[in-house]
Amino acid sequence: MKREMVGKAGKRLIGPAVCLLLLLSGAVIYAVHREIPFMMDDLWYATRLAAEEPVENLRDIVEAQIWHYNNWGGRSMTHGLLQMILLTGERAADICNVLVTFLLAAVICLAGGCLRGIQPGGAPGPMGAGDCPKKEWSGGACALFACTAMLLGLNANWKMSMFWQAGAANYLYITVFIFLYLHCYLRELPGESGGAAQGALRRLPGITVWILPLGLLAGWSNENMGPAVCLVSAAVTAWLWRKGRRPSVWMILGCLASFAGSAFVVLAPGNFVRNEQVPENQYGILWRLFLRGYYESRAALEYLFPVLLLAAAVLVIGVCVLKLPLGRRSMALLCCALLSWGAMILSPHYPDRATFGTMALLVCVILDMGRRSLRERRDLALPFGGTVLLIWLRGMYFLGEYLAIAWGWIR
Repeated sequence: MKREMVGKAGKRLIGPAVCLLLLLSGAVIYAVHREIPFMMDDLWYATRLAAEEPVENLRDIVEAQIWHYNNWGGRSMTHGLLQMILLTGERAADICNVLVTFLLAAVICLAGGCLRGIQPGGAPGPMGAGDCPKKEWSGGACALFACTAMLLGLNANWKMSMFWQAGAANYLYITVFIFLYLHCYLRELPGESGGAAQGALRRLPGITVWILPLGLLAGWSNENMGPAVCLVSAAVTAWLWRKGRRPSVWMILGCLASFAGSAFVVLAPGNFVRNEQVPENQYGILWRLFLRGYYESRAALEYLFPVLLLAAAVLVIGVCVLKLPLGRRSMALLCCALLSWGAMILSPHYPDRATFGTMALLVCVILDMGRRSLRERRDLALPFGGTVLLIWLRGMYFLGEYLAIAWGWIR
C-alpha cells in the first residue's frame, strides 16, 4: 500500500518536473541566442541585396526578393521572412526564435498524434480514453519535452539550423508551416486501431480557404522538403480516393498549392544563375555522380545517424517486439523523410543543416511509435523517459559548452 502511494505521488510530480525542464530549456536557448549575433548571410539579407542600402520597410523586402528570385535562389518565402525578422532587431528576433522552437515542437507532436483530440474520429490522444485531464496534460508536456530534447540533442548542426538567424528562417520557422500542412492530410488517414468511423472526423474550420496559402508556403520552403510534402499529400489524397472516399475540395486545392510552391522554389531563375558558380560543374559526369552519392551517404551515416538509430530502435520495439502495425501515419512520415533525403541528390552540395527537416520527420515517427508502444506497455515509460533525458542532456551539453566558452568559463 505504501509503495503504491509513493508511486502515485511520483506520477503526480512528472508533469511539474517536465514543465520545469522545459522552462530551463527555454532559458538556456534564449541565453545562447543572445550570445549569437546577426552574422554572415544575416548582414547581407539586412540590406536590399542588389544595393548595400539597409532594408527599411516591406516594399524594400519585396524588391529585394524579386531580385533574389531572379539572381540567387527561389527561397523567396523563407528569405522574405528572414528580412522581416532582421528588421525587428536582435532582441525581438531572439525572443521569437525561442517561441518558434517550442511552437515547432508542439506542431511535430500534433502531427505525430501526441496531443489529445487529433486522432481520426476524435479518438483520444496519447493517454487513452479513460484518463483524467491531469494525465492528458502531463502526457502532452512529456511529448513536448521529448520533441524539444530531440530537436536539440539529435541535430546535426544546432547552431546553423536553429540559432543562426538565416538558418532559423530557412529551417526552424519554415518547418512549422510544413508540419501544419502535413498534419491536415495525416489526420485524414483512418485510425490504426479502435478509431471511430472516418465520417465522424470533424473538419477543420475554414480549411478550404487557408489551405491555399499554407500549401503554397509548405511547397515554397526549400528544395528538398517542399517537393517531399507535396508528393506525400498527393499520395494520401490518391490513396483515400482509391479506398472509395471522394477527396475533399480542400485536399485537391492544397496539393495544387504545394505543387505550385515547389515549382516556384525549384525552377527559380536564380537557381540556374547560382549553379553556374558551383565548382563541381567543371568535373565529368562520373565524378559528379560519385560526389552526389558521397554527400547522400554522409547525410545518412553522419548527419542523420543519431536520429536514424533512435528511430530504428523505437520501430524494432514497437513492430517486432510488441507486434504493433507500423501504421499509416508513420509510413507516410517515413516516406516523406526518405523523399526529403533523396531529393538532395539533385543538389551540388548537401550541408549538414539541410538535414533539419528530415530529422524532424524522423522525430515525428519516433513520437508516433513511442506513443502507441506506451499504450501497450506502460512499463516502457521508464526506459523511454530515461532515453529522452539523456538526449536532452546531450543537447544541453552542446548549448552549455557554447555559453561557457562565450562567457569565458572555458578557455
